[in-house]
Amino acid sequence: MKLNEVVPWGRTLEEYKLMFNLSEADLKTQILGCGDGPASFNAEMTELGYSVKSIDPIYQFLAEQIKQRVQETYEQVISQLKQNPNRYVWKYFHGAEELGQARLATMEKFLLDYEAGTIAGRYLPQSLPNLEFADNQFELCLCSHLLFLYSDKLSLDFHIASINELLRISQEVRIFPLLKLDSELSPYLEPVIQDLSSKGFNVQVQPVAYEFQKGGNQMLKISQY
Repeated sequence: MKLNEVVPWGRTLEEYKLMFNLSEADLKTQILGCGDGPASFNAEMTELGYSVKSIDPIYQFLAEQIKQRVQETYEQVISQLKQNPNRYVWKYFHGAEELGQARLATMEKFLLDYEAGTIAGRYLPQSLPNLEFADNQFELCLCSHLLFLYSDKLSLDFHIASINELLRISQEVRIFPLLKLDSELSPYLEPVIQDLSSKGFNVQVQPVAYEFQKGGNQMLKISQY
């Protein structure tokens, strides 16, 4: 993977709570964050004494490289948001510029923690669909803005293999959002549900309190029992 192939944006602990319906009991589990990017989620969780590891291929790069990539793509992302404002719910942010500034602040909090977190083994440069963890190493896996969102680039086979891998290492997997980048429902959702159900997993589409993409207020929750 090359850094110029990604547009890294990160989200906060509060956003994760809303996106994944995280309860206090959930926060106390052994958590894996999948595709976290430059999110402050890990840093904030660690400050509060919780246990979380984050994986993302961008963690192979230095902090300055990640920061430069975010800055390089900033105007591109803001421009796209401004061109399609009707695709989004402007409840948490009053316009694209405010959202952009919030994302930059989130990245800065991540960067302050990145070196220490890397040394501690909290930020790991791993990529789906093959992860270097033991079976059932985690109690909960949270996959944010990766699976389903990039359905135009990642195949159905990739989705199924990736989710099966997450279920190998975690007792429960939650995925958000279920929409593609164009805010349309991913065509892979139903085939994925059918595949997982046929293997005996408990699969549910659940509403969540977070909605930025219009209609993007649902997550997929999959558990082993």
